[in-house]
Amino acid sequence: MNWLDKLERKAGRFCIPRLMWYLSGLMLVVFLIDLLLPQVGFSGYLVFDRALILQGQAWRLVSFLIVPQGNTVWILLSLYFYCVLSDGLEACWGSFKFNIFYLVGAVGAILSGMITGLGWSAYLNMSIFLAFALVYPEYEVNLFFLLPIKVKYLGFLGAFYYCIALIGGSWSTRLSIVMAFLNLILFFGGDFWGRIKSRWKYRESRRAFRQYQQNRQRGPWGQ
Repeated sequence: MNWLDKLERKAGRFCIPRLMWYLSGLMLVVFLIDLLLPQVGFSGYLVFDRALILQGQAWRLVSFLIVPQGNTVWILLSLYFYCVLSDGLEACWGSFKFNIFYLVGAVGAILSGMITGLGWSAYLNMSIFLAFALVYPEYEVNLFFLLPIKVKYLGFLGAFYYCIALIGGSWSTRLSIVMAFLNLILFFGGDFWGRIKSRWKYRESRRAFRQYQQNRQRGPWGQ
């Protein structure tokens, strides 16, 4: 990604180190307000709603990114987990490239929300995990705090789930997944197709070599 390296040299100073920690902190604040003041329904003012956005509530275009999802235990665990994942990606890519990764996914989620009418950050956050699984496939986590498992296997399960959703889901679900995963396509698509091409060339070379050996065994008269 030479273009990304060039962009980093020009605009790298504008990145936000440990971006996910700030976003997780904001999610925690929203969660605590909803928990302590449920009558306010604070998160309801932040969720993505195209109709309300078009009426002038423009903050909903980005505020939905800090709306936590799930029950109390899951929210607290997931916020910490995503911070750990983002730290790992920043250690590999640097803060600027992780910022771009998240920004591309966020823009995709916003665009799909404007098309379908509803948007959420779940797919975007999952793209962070899938990216981590691709970068650190051998990293182990303790599933249910007991069972050590490599993230590549969890990544396979996550990818399988989203493939099923792409096949059997509604058009809005398909669009939301694809748009929120634009960052994965941008960062890993080239490597993925490169590996496919390399494997194809390897098979072709093996086939040509086998054909060459068979021709030699037949002799000059083709016997």
